[in-house]
Amino acid sequence: CTNLASITIPDSVTSIGDDAFYYCTNLTSVTIGNSVTSIGVAAFESCTSLTSVTIPDSVTSIGEYAFSSCTSLTSVTIPDSVTSIGEYAFLYCTSLTSVTIPESVTSIAYGAFSYCTNLASITIPDSVTSIGDATFYNCSSLTSVNIPDGVTSIGEYAFYNCSSLASVTIGNSVTSIGTYAFYNCTNLSRITIPDSVTSIGDRTFSYCTSLASITIGNSVTSIGYAAFYNCSSLTSITIPDSVTSIGEYAFFSCNNLTSVTLPILFKDSYSSFS
Repeated sequence: CTNLASITIPDSVTSIGDDAFYYCTNLTSVTIGNSVTSIGVAAFESCTSLTSVTIPDSVTSIGEYAFSSCTSLTSVTIPDSVTSIGEYAFLYCTSLTSVTIPESVTSIAYGAFSYCTNLASITIPDSVTSIGDATFYNCSSLTSVNIPDGVTSIGEYAFYNCSSLASVTIGNSVTSIGTYAFYNCTNLSRITIPDSVTSIGDRTFSYCTSLASITIGNSVTSIGYAAFYNCSSLTSITIPDSVTSIGEYAFFSCNNLTSVTLPILFKDSYSSFS
């Protein structure tokens, strides 16, 4: 369907099937009828000329890869009726600049906005309880994120290589921060890990080279392998008494780190701070 330029889906249609408009590279305009409840897997994948889409209030689910590689897509309206956003739904939407996720959504799936390299603003509602693995992987224009109190887990690679990310607020219900979650967030200057968090994964903050201030909450029991590797702006760190395990190379190559306060049980932790 490479010659298709516009499509109007009538109100009589209730679902858009998998691969329905896959690789319609000249499709610029889509009107979705008010009876559609689901948008299938890869339904509009690689519609590289599509610039905007309004999803009607009738839709409850957006399938995996639904708008993946829609490289001209600059705006998308997700209604309050949507409860789930599928894996890689907006992967490689490299022109997308902002997204507001409605209160109806409870989880953001694996890689949903990966490689949205111009995404500068994201609004995550209180209804979301988990941020999936690689959800915002390589969103290199994202400057700030507020993780609300409803979220209990931040997945592996969730904000990997978000190199413009300067400000992160982590809500008070998060219990775990996954492996590589904030890896190579080179503009991140400070982070407060709330008391709800019990574990910091391997390489979670590795190569956060601007990170100068870290507050670790009093419920953290483990700090993973190379968790703060090469955080070269870090000058001091206080590790709370709750911590019983510090992984190898946790603070390795933190060359400006001059002050470390450790729980008394860590008298031989050289490999973590070399």
